[in-house]
Amino acid sequence: MFSFLFFACKGGEKETQNQTPQPAQQPEPEKKQPQLAFDPDSLGVEPQFDIVTSMGTIRIKLYEDTPKHKANFIRLASQKYYNDITFHRVIRDFMIQTGDPYTRDYPDRTDIFGTGGPGYTVAAEIIPAHKHKKGALAAARKGDAANPERASSGSQFYIVHDANACAQLDGAYTVFGETVSGLDVVDKIATVRTGARKRDLPDTDIKIISILPAK
Repeated sequence: MFSFLFFACKGGEKETQNQTPQPAQQPEPEKKQPQLAFDPDSLGVEPQFDIVTSMGTIRIKLYEDTPKHKANFIRLASQKYYNDITFHRVIRDFMIQTGDPYTRDYPDRTDIFGTGGPGYTVAAEIIPAHKHKKGALAAARKGDAANPERASSGSQFYIVHDANACAQLDGAYTVFGETVSGLDVVDKIATVRTGARKRDLPDTDIKIISILPAK
C-alpha cells in the first residue's frame, strides 16, 4: 500500500626495474560532518518532537519499545533530513504520508514521489499493543510480496487520520510514536484538495519546515 524505492583481489603485474616512480598518494581530505540541529544524545527515553509544517505544528512522541525506529528518526531529524520535504500522499479519512526526499530534490518528478529514501531500511518492530489510532506515527514500507520481513522505509512515515480505516494495518506496519498535540493540523492536511498533479498528491505543496525536539 505504501511504496518507496530502497535499496578485491586484483592480480598484480610484476614490477620491473625501470618502472616509473609514482607520486606519493595524498591523504584524502577529511569529510566534514553535517552541522546538527540538536544533540541526539541529549534527549529523554520517549522524546517529543515538533513537526513544523506549512499548515501548522504536529507534536509527536516516540516510543521507547521501538528503539531502532526511534534512533533512526532522531538521527535524520538532527541532520535536518526532513527539512523542505513535502507530504506526497494524502488520503482523507485514512492517513497522511511524508518523508520522501525526492519531493524536495526533484519537485517536478511527481512520477517518482513515494519511491525515495536514504538508501536503507529499518528492521520491523511491530508491537501488538501499538495500534493505528488517530494520530499514530508509523513507518511506510514495501508490500509483503517484495518485503516479507516487513522492513520499514528508512525515512518515509505516515500519520493516521482515521483509526477505523487504518485498523487493517494493525500488526503489519511498525507504529513507533503518536501525536501528542496538533490533531487539528493532521485534519487540515488530510482534507486538502488532491489529484490535480497526481493521485493523492496535494494540489499545493505542504512542506515540513523542520523537525525539532519539543520545548
